Amino acid sequence: MADLPQRFIAHFDLDSFFVSVERLKDSSLIGKPVIVGGTGDRGVVAACSYETRVFGVHSAMPIRQARKLCPEAIGVRGDFESYSYYSRMVTSILRDKVPVLEKASIDEFYADLTGMDRFFGCSQFTKELKQTIVKETGLPISYALASNKLISKIATNEIKPDGQIEVKHGTEKLFLSTLKIDRMPGIGEKTAVTLRQMGIFTLKELSESNPALMELRFGKGGHDLIRRANGIDDSPVVPYSERKSISTENTFESDTLNVDFLQSELVRMTEKIAYLLRQQKKLSGCVTVKIRYADFSTETKQAVIGYTAADHIILAAVKELFKKSYHPNLQVRLIGVKLSHLIKGEYQLDMFSEKAENTKLYAALDQIRNRFGDKSVLRASGLQKP
Repeated sequence: MADLPQRFIAHFDLDSFFVSVERLKDSSLIGKPVIVGGTGDRGVVAACSYETRVFGVHSAMPIRQARKLCPEAIGVRGDFESYSYYSRMVTSILRDKVPVLEKASIDEFYADLTGMDRFFGCSQFTKELKQTIVKETGLPISYALASNKLISKIATNEIKPDGQIEVKHGTEKLFLSTLKIDRMPGIGEKTAVTLRQMGIFTLKELSESNPALMELRFGKGGHDLIRRANGIDDSPVVPYSERKSISTENTFESDTLNVDFLQSELVRMTEKIAYLLRQQKKLSGCVTVKIRYADFSTETKQAVIGYTAADHIILAAVKELFKKSYHPNLQVRLIGVKLSHLIKGEYQLDMFSEKAENTKLYAALDQIRNRFGDKSVLRASGLQKP
């Protein structure tokens, strides 16, 4: 059997993405400490500039605490519509130029360039690709080229901001050897504490640890930790597709003209699929509403929105699309709602609206649904009878 070609995986990360977009919108923010997440003291830090991080400020920190650490920081509320716009712009550039693209989040991408080294030279190709992104979007971006996703991601994190690096094949263990254990994705605070208690502080020490002891402390995951610390990762680059979607439809037992009932159904359906979206840890960037009438004619309209998993934001788009689509004199046979343009991501409304209680509310509601079912908690407006 012929030898498999060497893998070339590039990891691209938009540097301080939310702050960078705000600086494109307002050049007076360039070079100054910036906190994205609000202009008051409520909420948490969604993102912060590198000038702010030197004071100990970091994402998910309460804004009140961040202001104590860096009083001169400039607070901006955040604009998810703009962030979505620039994310799509970078996605379009990458998708047009690389053979296989994975959109890991709104500001993070993997590209499988395996085989391209025979024709273009992957090192030069990724360097030119970075230049293209910077030129066409104005956004700073870092990248690493390596033999797998794990090494490329770790390497990118090590050389940000505005960095670029190639970890040559065969040098993975050497590259990882001096790094502390918390530099490896998947090692959280609790795992790091346990490893340190075992006398393991670096990835080199982890790579040489006793497999039996690791299994005793971490189960089968212990072997995976050793494997990854040795730079071994065969996870594929999962092709990005905006055709992925979550949807729901309802065909009524009898056709209806009851607009209040239809709007109530839209609320119920939207809550249902937004909950599923959050359960899958994804965000949606496009909403579609479908109405099928008694004569089987169908009206479908969609709208691009800022990436979100929040019921009330999605619902506002759904109601607007329904308003544009609905013909009041025609009986309705079916209605449907679809969320598409899905990417990985957590719901972070509090970080951009200064309303942390909204995130806490959704978390509480989702916990109830997880325990008692997705119909256990509904908006009153979703309980209208036909």
